[in-house]
Amino acid sequence: MEYGYIDKPADLARVQANYKKYVDAVVNAVIATKQGSSIPVIPGEGTSYIVKSGDSLWSIANRYNTTVSAIKNMNNLTSDSLSVGQVLQIPSGTSSNTGTTYTVTSGDSLWSIANRYNTTVDAIKSANNLTSNTLSIGQVLRIPSGTSSNTGTTYTVASGDSLWSIANRYNTTVDAIKSANNLTSNTLSIGQVLRIPSGTSSNTGTTYTVVSGDSLWSIANRYNTTVDAIKQASGIVSNNLSIGQVLTIPK
Repeated sequence: MEYGYIDKPADLARVQANYKKYVDAVVNAVIATKQGSSIPVIPGEGTSYIVKSGDSLWSIANRYNTTVSAIKNMNNLTSDSLSVGQVLQIPSGTSSNTGTTYTVTSGDSLWSIANRYNTTVDAIKSANNLTSNTLSIGQVLRIPSGTSSNTGTTYTVASGDSLWSIANRYNTTVDAIKSANNLTSNTLSIGQVLRIPSGTSSNTGTTYTVVSGDSLWSIANRYNTTVDAIKQASGIVSNNLSIGQVLTIPK
């Protein structure tokens, strides 16, 4: 049984001072797991947690209202890798952060539920140890704490959209949209539902669907604007247009 790494004198002192506590924790955890009961709290060490399939340090930290760094420090972890069955000590003073629950109904998807509760698909999957986006009617999901039912603004990505064009349309910024949706890149998928940060408003002006024979110059002339203004508002970088493409015409 590996209890942690000894990289400095303080680590050695910690193991020497607490070895009996560590051994007791392992025995208690094995017994509790076998019996299907909760793992007893180790005196002075906060809460114990047994890693399950699909767990990550982020999901566990979120569940117990703590941080990845705090858990790593408490358990002398030098990486974010976890093993199924691994026993983690959760820092004292933290508590389970289960939030609310939601029962899946016909037509639901992780996207729609995440949007409804002002959270993200990844956050719901982490809170419920889901490894796919498949849901079953009647399935009970745990919604991460701190989220609430959201009737604010959402936007469904269409062909030709970019984060820049959407941010411009709603008078916000690319970084604000990425933060609101936990995006790590600028890549979007058609049909993807984005949460627009509260306090922003639609700045769409007029939309125009490209037809045969159109050019940016002719469209700009028709709407008394410029080619560059349309390109910026629509998030496009070239003058090439496709029939059926939807352009945003600046106000």
